[in-house]
Amino acid sequence: MDIKLILTEPQIGGQTIISGWIRTKRDSKDFSFLEINDGSCLKNLQVIAARALPNYDTQVSRLTTGCSVRVTGQVTSSPAKGQTVELQAETLEVIGWAPADSYPLQKKRHSFEFLREISHLRPRTNSLGAVMRIRSHLSFAVHQYFQDNNFFLVHTPIITTSDCEGAGEMFAVTTTPKKGSPDQTPPRDFFGNPAGLTVSGQLQAEAYALALGKVYTFGPTFRAENSNTSRHLAEFWMIEPEMAFCDLDGDIALATDFLKYLIKSTLKNCPDDLELFDRFIAPGLITRLEGVLDRSFTRISYTEAVALLAKSKQNFEYPVSWGTDLQSEHEKFLTDVIMKSPVVVTDYPSAIKPFYMRVNNDKKTVAAMDILFPTIGEIIGGSQREEREDILLKRMLATGIDPDQYQWYIDLRRYGTVPHAGFGLGFERMVQYITGMTNIRDVIPFPRTPGHADL
Repeated sequence: MDIKLILTEPQIGGQTIISGWIRTKRDSKDFSFLEINDGSCLKNLQVIAARALPNYDTQVSRLTTGCSVRVTGQVTSSPAKGQTVELQAETLEVIGWAPADSYPLQKKRHSFEFLREISHLRPRTNSLGAVMRIRSHLSFAVHQYFQDNNFFLVHTPIITTSDCEGAGEMFAVTTTPKKGSPDQTPPRDFFGNPAGLTVSGQLQAEAYALALGKVYTFGPTFRAENSNTSRHLAEFWMIEPEMAFCDLDGDIALATDFLKYLIKSTLKNCPDDLELFDRFIAPGLITRLEGVLDRSFTRISYTEAVALLAKSKQNFEYPVSWGTDLQSEHEKFLTDVIMKSPVVVTDYPSAIKPFYMRVNNDKKTVAAMDILFPTIGEIIGGSQREEREDILLKRMLATGIDPDQYQWYIDLRRYGTVPHAGFGLGFERMVQYITGMTNIRDVIPFPRTPGHADL
């Protein structure tokens, strides 16, 4: 098996085999210096290819950025700055060529806008490769956290007949023949009822939390929202834990502990990749992440937040008033300017929140919470769920939800109901915050946005 660069720097002495792609090549009189990377880590390995190699003139001399190779040789100490070892090639096999006149990734910095146009090649760059390694680690850390805390993973449906948010932003699933297709039979509902791609696995997760105690989902979700901003995607991944016998305070405690765990785990396990972002993408990133671990999150009510924003006299694009939802500019002002720390905002007006959130004693607000992070705004949204059947029915009717379509959900309140709570973390938002990347399209392998579904 070939040595992967991520495991360890190859030991000095003995024969070593590595495989990877040429990042750069520099020729001298008697040698070529090849920087090779196999994608497993940020660092390259320098390979010294001597002119004495049998295929030097026919192949090695023609190598350019992007070519794939397999090299066998001896690991020796390196006199070069920034590396401790290098590989003295004994054989070098070219696996695949990458013609310089057409390969789009040359030795220079490319804009993220350009890289989005070649999404199949962009993970070969330092920045996007680092994003995906961190994303991979975060995915593992999510499962590690919940398994360590005795949660059960539940795979909730991607195709559903339930609109969790009630906002009508679901993509429809249909078997209608394409225009021009030889099959022009009348369209029908494949599932017997209109179905769509899920906007959240929360409602189904509640059913399993009320049987298994503590569950979580981690999967793709979809919003048919015509929003072409740096914060929105049409397809994204959500993490949604749900806990029986839990109130809003318990929900907030889990959410804050979970966020700190993910940050701490990434700082520990991805230092080289984080250093790249700290140097070139978001200066001060590591200090900012460490700061989150060292402080408590400020907790205020929605009413207090609105009062603070109004008192600031800031000229917002969207005016602030009680009863309207907080916009991203309000969230960032709260975290970046007023509090200078992560903020937990609770007890939102019921009129701007979904039907499933528990109504507070004041009858005007619900037991909801959003966690806001500096620079990014909302990163988690959650609530205690309404466990009282009569109040849930009233909320459904008030928000235009047909109870007949949600009898199964009402049954959860009819048969052994208990207080329960949960939240949703947009995975891409978390990757954005930890890497400092400013556009959400750059933290998911193949972004889906209005007008764009490439590959």
